[in-house]
Amino acid sequence: MKKITIIGAGPGGLATALLLAGKGYQVKVVEKEAYVGGRTSSFEQDGFTFDRGPTFFSMPHLLEDLFAQVGRKLSDYLTLKEVDPLYKLQFDDVAFVPHRDEQQTYQDIEQLFPSNGAGYIRFMKETRKKMNALMPLLQNKHNSLFDYTRLRAIKALPSLSLGKTLYDELSKYFTDERLKLSFTFQSKYLGMSPWECPGAFSILSFMEHEYGIYHPIGGVNQITKALAKAFTELGGTIELNRSVKNIIVKEGRIYGLTYEDGEQEQTDELVINADFAYAMSELVEEKHLKKYTRKKLEKKNYSCSTFMIYANVEKVYQEHHHTVLFASDYRKNVEEITGSKTLSADPSIYIHNPIVTDPTLAPEGKSPLYLLAPVPNNFSKLDWEEQKDTFAELVFDQIEKKSGFKDLRRHISSYSILTPNDWEQRFNVYKGATFNLSHNLGQMMYFRPHNQFEEIENCWLTGGGTHPGSGLPTILASATITANGIFKKDKKGILIQ
Repeated sequence: MKKITIIGAGPGGLATALLLAGKGYQVKVVEKEAYVGGRTSSFEQDGFTFDRGPTFFSMPHLLEDLFAQVGRKLSDYLTLKEVDPLYKLQFDDVAFVPHRDEQQTYQDIEQLFPSNGAGYIRFMKETRKKMNALMPLLQNKHNSLFDYTRLRAIKALPSLSLGKTLYDELSKYFTDERLKLSFTFQSKYLGMSPWECPGAFSILSFMEHEYGIYHPIGGVNQITKALAKAFTELGGTIELNRSVKNIIVKEGRIYGLTYEDGEQEQTDELVINADFAYAMSELVEEKHLKKYTRKKLEKKNYSCSTFMIYANVEKVYQEHHHTVLFASDYRKNVEEITGSKTLSADPSIYIHNPIVTDPTLAPEGKSPLYLLAPVPNNFSKLDWEEQKDTFAELVFDQIEKKSGFKDLRRHISSYSILTPNDWEQRFNVYKGATFNLSHNLGQMMYFRPHNQFEEIENCWLTGGGTHPGSGLPTILASATITANGIFKKDKKGILIQ
């Protein structure tokens, strides 16, 4: 029986493992940490439970379909609760709280941003068509330039909004600047500026409005735990605390792995779910690479990073599950993050307040607050040991000033901080770029590292560093593409898409 090893128990690695195990492969996932999930994992802090990374989950039908492919029901593993309203978007002078219900959101827009409601209805109608056109591109491989000549690519071409930025695209629908930002801030999920992000990504905000936002009881980390449980039930193996030292390549093809303890192990196929740039620069000898040498990796474009505060709060704030505080000069803030790579004096901040949806995450009357500020990646060379405490105080200042979380510091019993340096050094995220390679047109589809890795035979990629990109729905799509590639190679058929 063919043996497949997967490096990394993040959502891409576990989803790929589940699909492969469902076809009868002998699959082993090796993970350097003592837990599954990678960035989509949890941790406890004095009885409070926190998601380490992602807190948004949309398009749950993709996960349901993935479980169905292996004869499982997602509802047996995960309890999903819809979050509605979607979130609170706080500007200096107004708060916009969009709902899943299109008519309700239309009415709210007309009240707050007169004469823009019709643009919202048109945005939903036209982007629904765009989404239908783009999905085949996001669900299929792009290993050859000839893939662009396929009918699905030709049909999708008008929907790519070539030559337009995300901000340009939303300017077709809205005249109010705050409303444009309300439908473009999602580019932060890709670690990009809406003034640089390709216009095709208007589908990001559409996905939230069309399919809703969900919270798994226990946190988004429960998704990777569900994948891991179903995978092991199908006979798969997960080895935790198993750190890979290097990938063994012989005559241009995968031979096996060397672990940190010195043990070597052969494998027939290798799937890499580790951070792509980290894996290429640290796990593969440079002599085996041409397109992705260390020098070439340094010249690629990468997403921003994130500054995280995980706070144990001795109070429950009756605020929204998700709140975004926009900088007074949002464009300047984004330019500082992605352009000049300097720390902003007026950062935008995301507040995750899950206790209002899920009381299991903290002792009664208390709450785990997750505070995130997008910041430059480590190409900035910022000294985070020197900056982190001052920046944390700035984050607290902005929250107390701009949001309903008044006197927050007075109610915090303890908190921990995660900086871009921590992302890089503790979690092997290249340059601390938490959303991976950026998603400009020169790093998308064919121009992104291929799911069937083009430099080494019998080597595959899954996760945010390969096609179609970062974000949980697209990472799940990457798992399907990668698994299908292996099935096709072995003439085992492909999954239903």
